[in-house]
Amino acid sequence: MSADTPDAGTRTVADLIKSAGRMAMLTTRAPDGTLMSRPMALQEVEFDGDLWFFADGGSRKVAHVSADPQVNVTVGSGSTWVSLTGDARVVRDSGKKRELWSSVVEAWFPDGPDADHVVLVKVEGHSAEYWDTPGGRVASLVSFVKAKATGRPYSGGENETVPL
Repeated sequence: MSADTPDAGTRTVADLIKSAGRMAMLTTRAPDGTLMSRPMALQEVEFDGDLWFFADGGSRKVAHVSADPQVNVTVGSGSTWVSLTGDARVVRDSGKKRELWSSVVEAWFPDGPDADHVVLVKVEGHSAEYWDTPGGRVASLVSFVKAKATGRPYSGGENETVPL
């Protein structure tokens, strides 16, 4: 497999992130050590271990990333959750901003991708852990009822950690 071809674990993480939707929670560390999470819209459609977000260059999240690049990104749906750990950096590349720009982003940044205050936050993923329940909520409910009836622990579906 070439370095450009994602392995099966990375493909699984990519598929789960895509199926969970475009919203994520980005967690950064404040200067006093407090962890802070906020919802962010994912911009990159193809997943190679990196995630992209638009942000205001003067925001707390950008200040946090600039001071301490270690972040966590979580995405989830009713039956799937992914927690990705990596390092973030602020990117001011106009070409990349225009490439990722959409009408959805414009709702938050009406000045357009070339405005000086509009930046990208790139998260370079190091590892991801996922929880997936094939069959969704119904399968989860059936597994839960089965666990209660048999006295055996609830399995909860698949759980793996994937290096990226």
